Amino acid sequence: MPGQVQVQGPCTGRGRARMSLTPSTRARVEAPSRRATVAIIDDHPVVALGVAQCLAAADSVEVVGGFPSIAAMLRARGTEHPADLVLLELQAADSASDRLISRLTAAGVKVVVFTQVASPYALELALTAGAVAVVHKSVPPERLAEVVAAAARGGRPGLVQVGSDGRRHPLSILSPRERETLALYASGEKSERVAQRLGISRETVNDYISRIRAKYRMAGRIADTKVDLYKRAVEDGILPPPGVLPT
Repeated sequence: MPGQVQVQGPCTGRGRARMSLTPSTRARVEAPSRRATVAIIDDHPVVALGVAQCLAAADSVEVVGGFPSIAAMLRARGTEHPADLVLLELQAADSASDRLISRLTAAGVKVVVFTQVASPYALELALTAGAVAVVHKSVPPERLAEVVAAAARGGRPGLVQVGSDGRRHPLSILSPRERETLALYASGEKSERVAQRLGISRETVNDYISRIRAKYRMAGRIADTKVDLYKRAVEDGILPPPGVLPT
C-alpha cells in the first residue's frame, strides 16, 4: 500500500483487522498472551524498517507497519483502534505534536516518542501531553526495545536518552494562554487578529508576547524577532514543522 513500509519477518502477518476499543478489547490488550500491536510513524522509511527489525525479537510486541504520518496509518489501518502503541517521530507529526499525542492517548493508543529532536521543552511537552515515554534516537537498539516492551506492558518509562539521569525537564516556561497566543502570533497573525480570535484586547496580546520573549531569553533561547518566535514554537511542539499543515 502506498505510504506504508512493509515490514518483513516475524513482525508482520497478524492484527490487520480493525478493532474497536471496547472493555473486552481492553482486557485482550492487557492479557499477557496477546502481543501488543505497534505502528511506527517516521518519515524516513529506512528508519521504520530498522526499528521494526530491532523490535522483531521482542515477545510482547508485534510491528504492524511503518508509516510516514499518522494520516497514512489511519488510512491503512482504520480509525477505531489502529494499533495498541504508536512509536512516533515528532518531526513526522501531522499537526502540533502535543495535540496529536493527546488525541491518540484519548483514543486508547499508547504513544512512545522516538525522535531526534533535542529540545528539552519539546520532549517534556510530549510527556505532558500523554506520551508514556520519550526516547532519543541516540539510544542503543536494545534500550529502545526494552522501553517499547515496558510501555506495552503498561509502564511509563518517561524520558530516555544517552546520559540521561532520568529527571524530567520542568515545562513551566509558558502558560497555556501564552502558548495559545504564541501559536497564533508566530504563525503570522497580527496582534489585532490574535486579540479577536482569543477574545482579549490587543494590549493584552502584546503583553503576552513581551512575557513570552522574556521567558525565552531567561531560558537562554533567542526570541527577539517574529521569526525567532516561530522557531521556538516549532521546537517546542506548539506549531507543526514547516511544510506540515495543522489539523
